[in-house]
Amino acid sequence: MKTGKLSENVWKRSVLRQRKTKRDEVRIGAGIGEDCAVFSLGDGSLTAVSVCPVAWKGDNAARHAVHGAVNAVAVSGAEPVAVAFSLFLPEQTQEPQIRAMMLQVEEVCAALHIQAAADAIHITDAVKYPLFSVSGIGRLDGRETLSVKNINPGQDIVAGKWIGLEGTSLLARAKEKELLTKYPFRFIEEAKEFDRFLSIVPEAATAVKSGVCAMHGVTEGGIFAALWELAEGAGVGLEIDWKKIPVRQETIEICEFFELNPYELLSGGCLLMAADNGYNLVRALEGEHIPAAVIGKTTDSNDRVIINGEERRFLELPKPDAVYKILGQ
Repeated sequence: MKTGKLSENVWKRSVLRQRKTKRDEVRIGAGIGEDCAVFSLGDGSLTAVSVCPVAWKGDNAARHAVHGAVNAVAVSGAEPVAVAFSLFLPEQTQEPQIRAMMLQVEEVCAALHIQAAADAIHITDAVKYPLFSVSGIGRLDGRETLSVKNINPGQDIVAGKWIGLEGTSLLARAKEKELLTKYPFRFIEEAKEFDRFLSIVPEAATAVKSGVCAMHGVTEGGIFAALWELAEGAGVGLEIDWKKIPVRQETIEICEFFELNPYELLSGGCLLMAADNGYNLVRALEGEHIPAAVIGKTTDSNDRVIINGEERRFLELPKPDAVYKILGQ
């Protein structure tokens, strides 16, 4: 199989269809476009739980994994409160490396005011580089549970921040020498620092207060994959204006350098939101200094269309993330 997230067809056939047992406590379970599970434990409160695995060769795996897990909790409308993680390390790992990873975890937790509540760390010859699996935990006391199932035709689709942020940062950090043959040092440094945008917790909280209908994080496979997942999970069509999808020039330049499609690039830090009035949502986000744009609408057809002037193209099933072509694990 190809590196990256399991393909949708294989997941449906070999994972989802094997899940027969149900419990009343599970309000939202596994599904396309659903970023986490939501549980009711009988006391009137709801708990959101996510899982995010990361296995990058670079030195920022811990930071990316924690942000990924916490972001997935936030899109359910929950307030993130903690993370728990498993970490598998190769035998050649030294203690200073472990300390550096744990400092990354604590830095993210401190910034988001959450706790690293549990961990299991193992040394094993089964991995070649660190493998993180992080669970995010959040609470929904008195909050409405958000799900892509709430999306209806005729709603606006809003994108928060920019696509490709996570992939751009990873490429700039891992391939700095190659990129410096074409681009100035300051350009590469700015691209490397795109990981400062990885958290979508602030925009998710603002969106919840502004009456958002549903949210979906843009992660592996980029914006094209996220749009497909959102529409597939909701059972709606899409009409998306290609030119309105927000993207930084650094992402465009680095993708051109490596001959990658920026719309299929790892995009942690970007959030898709569905709302009855997307322009009001954009104004609310901009009031919190979070850039956002209405990029299209949901429709009552089965077509998921990207419009670029007179050209119309149909979204396809999500592909392996473009970043793997350069940073193949």
